[in-house]
Amino acid sequence: MKRAQTAIDGKTHVGVIFGGRSTEHEVSLASAVGVLKHIDRKEYGIHAVRIDRDGTWWLLDPNAVMDSVEALAKATGVRVLAGDSALGGLVVIDPGDRALDVVPLDVLFPVLHGPYGEDGTLQGLAALADLPCVGPGVLGSALGMDKILAKQMFFQNDLPSTDFIWFTRKAWEGEKQRIRKAVEEEIGFPCFVKPANAGSSIGISKVDAVDALEAAIDHACDFDRKVLVEQGVDARELECAVLGNDEPVTSVVGEIIPANDFYDYEAKYQDQSSRTEAPAAIDEALSQRIRWMAARAFKALDCCGMSRVDFLLDKKTGDLYLNEINTIPGFTPISMYPQLWEATGTNYTALLGELIELAMERQEDLRRSKMVMT
Repeated sequence: MKRAQTAIDGKTHVGVIFGGRSTEHEVSLASAVGVLKHIDRKEYGIHAVRIDRDGTWWLLDPNAVMDSVEALAKATGVRVLAGDSALGGLVVIDPGDRALDVVPLDVLFPVLHGPYGEDGTLQGLAALADLPCVGPGVLGSALGMDKILAKQMFFQNDLPSTDFIWFTRKAWEGEKQRIRKAVEEEIGFPCFVKPANAGSSIGISKVDAVDALEAAIDHACDFDRKVLVEQGVDARELECAVLGNDEPVTSVVGEIIPANDFYDYEAKYQDQSSRTEAPAAIDEALSQRIRWMAARAFKALDCCGMSRVDFLLDKKTGDLYLNEINTIPGFTPISMYPQLWEATGTNYTALLGELIELAMERQEDLRRSKMVMT
């Protein structure tokens, strides 16, 4: 079967992929609603692909209703798989897994959060298929997803972050007393206990005293085999969006004002009293420092396309800490990444177009590298 050609309609054909096998499945659907609503249909041919919780890929009927999370979850279509580099698109398959047809694509736009989508796995599949993919590639995605490796990269690049220790689930099950002692002596309280590879604050607990530590670690272990415990900081939560490839640009700085004690899952997606401010009420010197650090973190992890970089500003000392980087930030109506670019002067629709063009530009650069010796 020859590599497919995109339809001769003058459009760039985009596979918008959402859902996935992670605990952030519903968040991904909410982000996808925003992308599908705002993308320029005159410029781009859209192919909506839902990955179910069991990992099945569905190319949704183009006439399906896609204006809500509920509609995306119920929409029907045909089963597909990403093609190899000779095909250039999605292979439509029947229940017997016999190749029937190829849906040609120019670029993939993953709107997936968490493992099996934001962690380099999907990006690796796109690389094998020689398809441009919006956002960071395999390395940047993998590093950004793993909070432990990301923090280690921050420290190596002179980017201050909060102190932490980490351990595996197996180590916790066999050495609870030693780990509790290490947390007490090296980190102290309050502290935050987190799964290393999860997003949307899933599995995170704030621990104010040692008697609550074990339950918090057990909770984090439900979501990942690696756990980190970070120093707690009474902080303002500031965020900066990054856009670009080798020469990234940064947005204005925004601030999250959470409804709860910290910006947990409920505060992010369920409690309407959480709010954001863009730009944040900070002085210009601090704003410039945050923007510089955001771009440096983006480059340190070899990111491209997009990322949102989150910071903690200690309310008492004024110390600034780089908290984490999100390589596929949320695109829901209340998500900070599109809000920050709106406040900087780039609207949602234009932002999506820029991200698609950056992905195609990056792939062209990658194709310049020789695959064989000549």
